[in-house]
Amino acid sequence: MLDRKELQQVVTYYPKLGKTKSANPKSRSFSFIITTTKSSPIKKMTKDSPIVPENYPVRYKIIRLNELDILYREAGPQNAPTLLLLHGFPTSSNMFRNLIPRLATSFHVVAPDYPGFGQSSMPSHKDFAYTFENLTNVVEQLIGKLGLTNYSLYVMDYGAPVGYRLALRRPDRVQALIVQNGNAYDEGLLEFWDPIKKYWNDQTPENREAIRFLVDPKSTRWQYENGVADRTLLDPTTWTLDQVGLDRPGNAEIQLDLFYDYRTNVPLYPRFQAFFRQYQPPTLIVWGKNDFIFPPAGAAPYARDLLNLETHLLDTGHFALETHGEEIASRIEGFLRQHKLAN
Repeated sequence: MLDRKELQQVVTYYPKLGKTKSANPKSRSFSFIITTTKSSPIKKMTKDSPIVPENYPVRYKIIRLNELDILYREAGPQNAPTLLLLHGFPTSSNMFRNLIPRLATSFHVVAPDYPGFGQSSMPSHKDFAYTFENLTNVVEQLIGKLGLTNYSLYVMDYGAPVGYRLALRRPDRVQALIVQNGNAYDEGLLEFWDPIKKYWNDQTPENREAIRFLVDPKSTRWQYENGVADRTLLDPTTWTLDQVGLDRPGNAEIQLDLFYDYRTNVPLYPRFQAFFRQYQPPTLIVWGKNDFIFPPAGAAPYARDLLNLETHLLDTGHFALETHGEEIASRIEGFLRQHKLAN
């Protein structure tokens, strides 16, 4: 556990770090199913399914896409409905390491690492433009190479703008959405984003340096621990592995480029919302309600645009799978099976 002194640099920018964030009381006006499991027994994530008992191993594959080696994890029967898992910052497809085998009997699961993340290629930011448009291009190329004609999207953090950009390009392919702390509304960009917005509005070296602390070890660990009541449930190898990736020479500049480019997602929010209204994909929201980065204020507005929506606010932080993996997996299976999108 980080002590107060170790968190000092982060708290300088985000004075409310470490405090548990509660759900926005105004969210009661929406059709929320508020779920907290603080007092419930902890269930270990299981790999077996009562519906399809076969075991499908997780395979780690690398595909060449425009001079980039892209790693992706794949499991489940090829003829099952596809579930495309899109990770956030600062992690990789490793965030789905337990979820993939758990869901592999019900879905064809695919989870890529973006360029600059995990085990995928990491060209210099001088040779490859690290933008959300380019991350989307790579995922779209992967989809094409794998011959995926339709899929449900699991979007988290950075995975939300990548997934929603995909949806704008091929809305007919998106069968359903699983949203885990993934933003598409102005209401969801609150205090955490203030120093990043300052950089958006004034791209100076000083403003870039002011957010460099977001790639240091204290901040990476904080992303996992903040908002979590029982930190003994957290696997320390998660933030350790993420930090190994961030500490590679040149990776910090890649991440700072992406922080700056995140601004390009905000003008697309109205188009994302128009996609929700027009195509009405069945949507399951499983949101860590104590997340300081993407607080529950960002979950509530989905109800304005989506009619077939089920929302669960979980008593945890940003990386909800680390503490509520079995609950999330069960809800995904139940929700998508209800819509005939699971084996």
